[in-house]
Amino acid sequence: MPVLNELARRIPDLTAILRTAVPPWFFDGRLELPWELSPAEQDIGCVQRGPLAIDYQETWVRHFRFQAEWDRKLSEEETILKARRPALVLSDIAWLPVEAAARTQVPAVALCNLSWDQILEPHLETGRPDQLTLLQEIRRAYGQAHLMIRLTPGLPMPAFPKIADVGPVAQPAPPAPPDLRRLLDIADRDRILLIGFGGIALESLPFERMERMAGYQFLVSGPVPQGGRRAHSTDSIPVPFNTLLATADFVMTKPGYSTIVQAVARNRPVLYVRRYNFADEASLVQYLHRHGRGIELSADDFHSGRWEAGLERLANLSLPSDEPPPPTGATDAASILAGFF
Repeated sequence: MPVLNELARRIPDLTAILRTAVPPWFFDGRLELPWELSPAEQDIGCVQRGPLAIDYQETWVRHFRFQAEWDRKLSEEETILKARRPALVLSDIAWLPVEAAARTQVPAVALCNLSWDQILEPHLETGRPDQLTLLQEIRRAYGQAHLMIRLTPGLPMPAFPKIADVGPVAQPAPPAPPDLRRLLDIADRDRILLIGFGGIALESLPFERMERMAGYQFLVSGPVPQGGRRAHSTDSIPVPFNTLLATADFVMTKPGYSTIVQAVARNRPVLYVRRYNFADEASLVQYLHRHGRGIELSADDFHSGRWEAGLERLANLSLPSDEPPPPTGATDAASILAGFF
């Protein structure tokens, strides 16, 4: 969305046709150019059991189910492209529209910090040539893209014949005004910890333990128990997530692109919980430690609520000498994409 907003400032009368299963409310108030939703499943990604668990067995099952309908899905994409005749197909990071674009002579550009073949490759199973064949089909489709715009930090992505590197895509927001503390009845002496694990809600948190953490207040993405004094649901706070991130003393998350890049850009210390089975995680952790402040919290300590030691270590971390690259990814990418119009 930041890239499309920047592109619209360069291209008059630009309209976006969003081919996605993401619901329309996600774009309301965020996408600044005219857009229309064309609901469609474009890829599978990974099947998650909550924000910290990926079910790769079910992921493979869903991918094979998707590929079993490949001809029908490809024909549908081609029909839409021929009818609408777009100037450009921009994929983040589905391979179906890339192949459809190639078949209809529409330029296709991929944009992401990862690609699905590199996410799946470490989870190939011995004795499963069908999985390797599927991976090769994904790479063959990616290979038809005119360009991959790789966000910093990004994976190598050798499936793409041409890669253009751009800066991080982040939209650092100013902190919330001081009356946020008054609104939530948070004392000035208390530290605020923002807990956000991406778009997938946490099934549970150690709320009883959190209530006993004197000196801390928690902003939680998702519901919180009624009657508590320390946990506040961000759903009930009329403030954007990026503003809450800029306001919090600490951020707790998994190493996901948006939150890590935003935290580094706003110099927010991060207490993170790793999954150890997602290919772009290592590059994001490296980016955080090189340009920001971060401490790893084990999954056991996270689930049991043993957070204080990690938070105290985080509070005492000094900033690294290596300043982060400026968050120019959206403008960099928009400048490249404008050349296709």
